[in-house]
Amino acid sequence: MQQAISGEFSTRRGAELAVEQLVQEHGIDRAAIAVMARGEANSSGSKIAGADAESGHPGVEKQGAPELNGAIDVSIACSPSEVQVVETALKKAGANRITRG
Repeated sequence: MQQAISGEFSTRRGAELAVEQLVQEHGIDRAAIAVMARGEANSSGSKIAGADAESGHPGVEKQGAPELNGAIDVSIACSPSEVQVVETALKKAGANRITRG
């Protein structure tokens, strides 16, 4: 029986790191992971980080501003044997809150 685990992130970078770690280091199927803004509006989180903070190209100014409209949720459908690994990976990536549902 699958169990749902969700982590709340304040930055898009943290959410992306969590997905990367779950898939690449722990073998979680990418199709079992959903990433979405907490509210109805698009969001890059509630804090600026990573590519949202700079253009990524030396000497090139960043254009625009990230949509900071709230938290980003990363939800994973996992087996009971994967719950601890998933929760640990979410914490390591910087989840502010982890819930089981």
